[in-house]
Formats: sequence, structure tokens, C-alpha cells
Amino acid sequence: MGIYFNIKKRLDRFSLDVEYSFEKGVLAIQGESGAGKTTVLNCISGLKKPDQGRILIEGKLVFGQRTDVPAKKRQIGYLFQNYALFPNMTIEKNVVYGVKNKWEYKSRDKRKELREYADYVMETFGVSHLKKRYPHNLSGGEKQRVALARAIVTKPKLLLLDEPFSALDVKTKETVYEEFASFKASLGIPTILITHDPRESQMFADHKIFMKDGMIVS
Repeated sequence: MGIYFNIKKRLDRFSLDVEYSFEKGVLAIQGESGAGKTTVLNCISGLKKPDQGRILIEGKLVFGQRTDVPAKKRQIGYLFQNYALFPNMTIEKNVVYGVKNKWEYKSRDKRKELREYADYVMETFGVSHLKKRYPHNLSGGEKQRVALARAIVTKPKLLLLDEPFSALDVKTKETVYEEFASFKASLGIPTILITHDPRESQMFADHKIFMKDGMIVS
């Protein structure tokens, strides 16, 4: 089963051509800015469409010949570099937004179950006390935890993290590193982590690749 991607896409400066597979754990993708790392995540998530290739998540084909599963149906959690929290929503609504699109066709009991799970996730990530606040009232570390909670609440089969620690100050990073290590151990969700920091790769990665100009070079 596991994760497999073979992505070919023409970009402005070069052609992206990457292929990799892994069963579980964290895959760290390193490389200089503009190497194509984020494009890989966007293609896997369904936010961008490869020109050619195949993408399988837990054995299910989500992109390939005559197959292109919409992003919202790929069961992927995506933590963007800037966290992409909705500024006009409370923290509670930001997190619950991740499961709201599942509510329309669910029974009242199922909706209650989804809401209770959202509460559980917020408690797990230590943001329950922030429920009624808005993103502009939060520190960088708090925003990071809220964004991760929103990504996890959908029970994804794959988690994509695009430089999730880059916006944090040094002190906050150390705390968040410890929390993420704990989350990684307890959740067990296959994860692709983009990072510029070799230390983060060393700390969290079970698999590593280095990209340059759209290619895997090591």
C-alpha cells in the first residue's frame, strides 16, 4: 500500500520529473527554493495537475490515466507554510471547517460524532482554550498547532507539511519540535515534510530525498 508518486510537469525554468514511494513514516524533501518541492505537494494534494504520471495514496489511484480525484476527496491533510487560517473565523470554526464538508450527507448522530472528534483533536493539540479567539490574537506556535489540528481533524491518509516551522522564532521552534515528535509517534500518519533545515530532516525523517531543478538528486 503506502504512498507512491510519479509526477511530470513543465514549469517555467525546468521540467519537474520525480518518482518515489514509501510505506509509512515521514519523507523529508529538501532542496533550495524553487527546486519544485511545493509543486510536488500541490500535485499530490490535487491543487495542481501534473502533465503526466501516477499518484497512489494507501493503494488508491488518485491521479493517472483517465483518473483525477478532486482535492477534497483525496483524504489529505495539508499544512501550508503560512498556515492559511481564515482570519474572520474563530479558532474553533477554523478547525471544524475541516470536517464541515462531511456534514451535509450525515445523520445528526454522525455530525455529533464528527464535532466531538474535532473537540478531541483541539484538546490533543492543546488549543481548546483558544476556541473563541481569532488567528490575529495567536502566537506563531499557537497558529501552527491550530493549523495542524485542522489538517488532522479530517483523519487524512496522508499529511503534507510545507515548511511548517519556518515562521517560528527559535524558542517556539524548540517547543513545537517536541510536540511534533510526540504527534508523529502517536498519530502514525504517512507524512511528507518539506524543510530547508537539515536538523529538522535529521530529527523527523524516516526517508529523505534532495531535489534540484525539478529532479531528485539524492
